[in-house]
Amino acid sequence: MLDRRKFLQCAASLAAAPPCASSAPEQPLRAHAAAAGILYGAAAAYGPLQNDASYAAHFAEECGILVPENVLKWGPVHPEPERYNFEPADFLADFARKNQIQMRGHTLVWHNQLAPWVATAVTKQNARRHLESHIRAVVGHFKGRMHSWDVVNEAVSPGDLRNDGLRKTPWLEHFGPEYLDSAYHTASETDPGALLVYNDYGLDYDEPGQEAKRAAVLNLLRDLKKRSVPLHAFGMQAHLSARQQKNFRPETLRRFLGEIAGLGLKILITELDVADQSLPEDAAERDRGVAEVYESYLTAALSNQALIAVLTWGLTDKYTWLANQNKRADGTPVRVLPFDRDFQRKPAWHAMAKAFDARAAK
Repeated sequence: MLDRRKFLQCAASLAAAPPCASSAPEQPLRAHAAAAGILYGAAAAYGPLQNDASYAAHFAEECGILVPENVLKWGPVHPEPERYNFEPADFLADFARKNQIQMRGHTLVWHNQLAPWVATAVTKQNARRHLESHIRAVVGHFKGRMHSWDVVNEAVSPGDLRNDGLRKTPWLEHFGPEYLDSAYHTASETDPGALLVYNDYGLDYDEPGQEAKRAAVLNLLRDLKKRSVPLHAFGMQAHLSARQQKNFRPETLRRFLGEIAGLGLKILITELDVADQSLPEDAAERDRGVAEVYESYLTAALSNQALIAVLTWGLTDKYTWLANQNKRADGTPVRVLPFDRDFQRKPAWHAMAKAFDARAAK
């Protein structure tokens, strides 16, 4: 058995050199994270997890927490006013339970991926009823089975030019700003044991637009806490890009997360990935560039002890939204996640392990 000190020395060198000689197999990423007091996991789609046995096996080995990519968003789970479709999410929940993996819920309130009926059925007169009944039904169905819920997703948009920084959404239009309070109170009443999260993106880089959004998000979180809204944690999406790495300042991220922790909130990195369009075609060179982004970001984020979980938005390049959303001009497949399309660990995997090990060693 490899002792702890040798294990940490070995893992810390993985991003730069071959693994240390040992008869012990390399630990999965969830074990590196657990040693640092962190949950590591990933987003998973219903179809691949159901139909790709190799993918399912790697997911079960590497991940300690699972979040559904789409099947718990309003449109898929509530396609008609009086009908809910829990079958895909139930499959994911059963997979998580059987493999001793925790599960997150994503997401209860969002302005995107709403069912078409919402546009015609929801009005100022009934918006509260529709919102609260949806939350009661979905949270209630999974009561006692969820580690956490992204209760409200992406509610901030300074570009919409409201004094409060809120995004103009159907819920804001029909319900008003109090829709946020209502959503959290309803979720808390329905499942008091779940961690309730506010989740948002575009907060990672030292750029004027992102600085304005960081300020708006902090104002929202402060206001919710002042009103005793049952908000427990903040979700940092962290959809990163090698192209923007020149604008990454570790001290900016540490300061922002420190201000969030100062509000008494836990922190989760909820949707981590690294777009690679700006990197060279050569796979080895590209992998090094992507790994550098993972390591520098996580090293800064993990310095905050309020950070309790890190989830990548996908586990393998075989199944990533970036394959369609951020295609490369040279036509080569993206290499944006810890595993390649053949489920081989990439430098990004080793960079993440190194960042977890560094926190564990402190």
